[in-house]
Amino acid sequence: MLKMNLLLALVVAVTCVFAKNKQLPDGYPDSNRSKQCINTAWKFHLGDPESNFYENTFDDSQWEIVSVPHTLSPTSLTLDFCKDGKDQPTFQRNVGWYRKDIKVTSDANKIVILEFEGAHQVTDLWVSGKHVGQFAVTGYTPFHFDISDFVKRGEVNQVTLLVDNRRNENLPPDAGPFDYVKFSGLYRDVYLVETDKVHITYNWESIRSGITITTPSVDPVNMNATINIIAEVRNEEKIAKTCKVINRIVNDEGIVVLKLVSEQLIPAKSAMEFNQVGGIEDDLHLWDTDNPYLYRVNTEVLVDGKSVDCVENKLGVRSFRLDNELGFMLNGKPIDLIGFNRHQHYGYLGDALPNSLHYKDMLQFKQLGFNVMRTAHYPHDDAIMEACDELGILVYEEAPTWITMNNTPLWFENLEKSARIMVRNHRNHPSIVIWGAGINHRGYVPQVHYAIKQEDPNRLTASQGARWTGWQASGLTDINANMLYGPFIWDRSETMLAMEGHSGPATVAVHKRDPKMTGIISWTAHAYYTFHPTHAKYKSMKDRTRSGKMTIFRQPKTGLLWYPSEMRDEPYLHIEEDWKAGLKELNLYSNADEVELFVNGKSYMKQKPSSDTTYLGLDHPPYLFKIKNFEAGELKAVGYVDGKEYVSQTIRTPEKARQLKIILDNEGRQFEADGSDILVAYARVLDKNGTWVKDSIGEVTFSISGPAKIYGDDANINANPMFIETGEAPVLIQAGTTPGTIKLTAKSKGLKSATVSFSTVAKENDMVIANAKPIYDFEKIRVDMGAPDQLIQFGWTPWSSEDNQPSTIKLDAFGGIDASVKANSSNGVLRWLGEMNVIGKYGFAYGEGVIGIDEKGINLEFAKLPKGTYKLTTWHHAPRTNTDLMDTNVDKMKKLQIHKLPYASEIAILVDGQEVSPVKTTEGKEMQFAPVATAETILISDGVNPVKVTFKDAKTNKGIWLNAFELSEWK
Repeated sequence: MLKMNLLLALVVAVTCVFAKNKQLPDGYPDSNRSKQCINTAWKFHLGDPESNFYENTFDDSQWEIVSVPHTLSPTSLTLDFCKDGKDQPTFQRNVGWYRKDIKVTSDANKIVILEFEGAHQVTDLWVSGKHVGQFAVTGYTPFHFDISDFVKRGEVNQVTLLVDNRRNENLPPDAGPFDYVKFSGLYRDVYLVETDKVHITYNWESIRSGITITTPSVDPVNMNATINIIAEVRNEEKIAKTCKVINRIVNDEGIVVLKLVSEQLIPAKSAMEFNQVGGIEDDLHLWDTDNPYLYRVNTEVLVDGKSVDCVENKLGVRSFRLDNELGFMLNGKPIDLIGFNRHQHYGYLGDALPNSLHYKDMLQFKQLGFNVMRTAHYPHDDAIMEACDELGILVYEEAPTWITMNNTPLWFENLEKSARIMVRNHRNHPSIVIWGAGINHRGYVPQVHYAIKQEDPNRLTASQGARWTGWQASGLTDINANMLYGPFIWDRSETMLAMEGHSGPATVAVHKRDPKMTGIISWTAHAYYTFHPTHAKYKSMKDRTRSGKMTIFRQPKTGLLWYPSEMRDEPYLHIEEDWKAGLKELNLYSNADEVELFVNGKSYMKQKPSSDTTYLGLDHPPYLFKIKNFEAGELKAVGYVDGKEYVSQTIRTPEKARQLKIILDNEGRQFEADGSDILVAYARVLDKNGTWVKDSIGEVTFSISGPAKIYGDDANINANPMFIETGEAPVLIQAGTTPGTIKLTAKSKGLKSATVSFSTVAKENDMVIANAKPIYDFEKIRVDMGAPDQLIQFGWTPWSSEDNQPSTIKLDAFGGIDASVKANSSNGVLRWLGEMNVIGKYGFAYGEGVIGIDEKGINLEFAKLPKGTYKLTTWHHAPRTNTDLMDTNVDKMKKLQIHKLPYASEIAILVDGQEVSPVKTTEGKEMQFAPVATAETILISDGVNPVKVTFKDAKTNKGIWLNAFELSEWK
């Protein structure tokens, strides 16, 4: 009992870190919001749905200790030999009880919330024995409970969950049938959230709750974008509150590139929308599949000058549309959508994947070159969307259904709710471009399509159909999306997207050579669990998982490794078969122009990719070598581009199996000590030379020491020992809750054992700290210099003066500073030019300005500048007008001729006498696509003395053009 009490003390310690203790990075708002991941150390009991385990006095000391994500019971590859059909009447149709003690804030003015990313499939919540509520819509969407009125402030409170996965004909995808297993448990992350009574709402509460980010216009030609952010803020106070919302768009260096501020009075017990719009014109980065650039949208709420709430979303600026002739267009360019469907199933885990495995799936997609993923057949985890945003993978996400619809009003009501929650939850992810608005195989469903379009009119919706249920057109939806596994009916009046179909080069070729065939999302990336009675492995006594170009443990199958040769740019070559006796044909994949084979150092044969018409449309068809006169030993393949060696791979004839090697799948991730993280390892069979022996058979037994365990060791699911298939045996390693060094050993009869050591790291459960990055919200001012008739734009401060006189202007920025411009000697010339109408983004600024002619240059000086570091950006352009005789400026130009004065082609810049980088002056009247000369100069002020910047002709004594400048605080 003492041990259990110590555990509870640990749990309390983990779940009571409050915002006042946050160590936030530079510039990140320190608000009243806290968000703790509370995945670790739940008490669990399986079964007994009618029990009173929610009562505060119930003794749960004998319950199992588990961490989330958690499934009701681990699953063997044979589905525990269950004989269910596709409606899954018995398998994992059970309930789980979860209990945990949490300590909440003592602040009576805070809202306390339990947030769930997903649970299968009806969830009831009690706090200290009192029923809070129930969520019963589907098992695939998030939800939350406000427990503010149920907790004792500043004390430990008992939380009890009943997670009910029994068959429920009112909840999609039940009542079935469906071609996948609906697993169970508290299988996605859980959070304890505490906010101010004035707070940002959850996205899924209503159609405009939370944060909605859209880009009403994106111009990939002129590289600018309009950003619209709607934030809903709720005031739970008993009096009205004046509330300010600040949205900061932050680039990947942490610098604010757009700041939007608005303020309004929110009545008591009410919510208000703050609708803000602005744009990015400078240094815009577009999001696409090759360069998935992400901005951050930091939304801060202030009341009486105090930060009370803050949330952050990612922003990927991109445009997309469906063109009826060119297909799918991303940022104005056609793109072939080539990828795979993905189920969230994993061997033994069912649906209960930690975030690391979701990310690994998408990292593997990216490495294979896929640019699109469809979420079969339900909304997937938040971690998947975050990974696709980060890696640059487009997403087609759909509501939780399969073929059959339960024809009852409540079922359809819940399907619509599921679709709406799906959209609300994931609407800010740039990776998502298509919503599945139909039922798999059945074409469009108007109710779902209309609901999704109401929620998100900007993205595309897709229909669904197949030959065995009757061909469909797009109907109400935007895309004619069908399952193309063979001949199909299509009149070519609209584009076609294969949202399912076969895979491999011949299939991809069909879609790449026809622009009206938008792409192929093949079925399916990974083998998955199913009770489908007709698939080849249905009666297997070892592994009943179905389909997949990879195993359920993400091991590639034959042919998959062709994709990088077609879809990636870097040098690539892969030899598909082993080099061994009896080989008649060798398949090889490469993006080289031709490949030469060398056997034991001697040239064997050389040829180009296959010219078979099956592959028309591909950039890099596979290579097929007919093998004669086989000779054992070393095979080297060399790929050439333009006759030069480009890429190579060497393999050897496999000999007798001698040893094991452990391969850890830890690229791009850490192994976190949170009790639920999973690291996958593979014991590979090698010969004495280190060659992979893929036809090896047998079993591998794994053992482990340190703060981790072999997943399934204690569950009787045949996870350990594991059978060898294609020369490998996978194992899942589950982290403990204490960071440390782990040693994994693999043994197999007749083979030399292998051991590898690795470590876990501590998990950061404070999600505000875990996700917060620096924000540099620099104050800046833009000044446009020129004669009084210059054209001034919004956001710029005008500066005009008399010719040949020093000039000073008072600027409001940085607490009030003075800026002055003057020639450096008494006989210098300063001439101020008015608007000349130059084409370009800032033509109004560099189409005018001041030109100074002085052998010692001209000075731009800043006085009263506070101590600190600043960045000065200056424009240097010799304007030339593009107007005709109707322009009122014509007479001015005839008289003044300032723009015809000789100017320096290269300008030297000195700061307080020290020379910095020079800049070359540009000239012209059409600067829309040509870069205009700008110089960036770092200034350091001591807060006392003026800072002087000198511009002078680097070679001759000609004029210096200074059109405009921006002065900004800097790092």
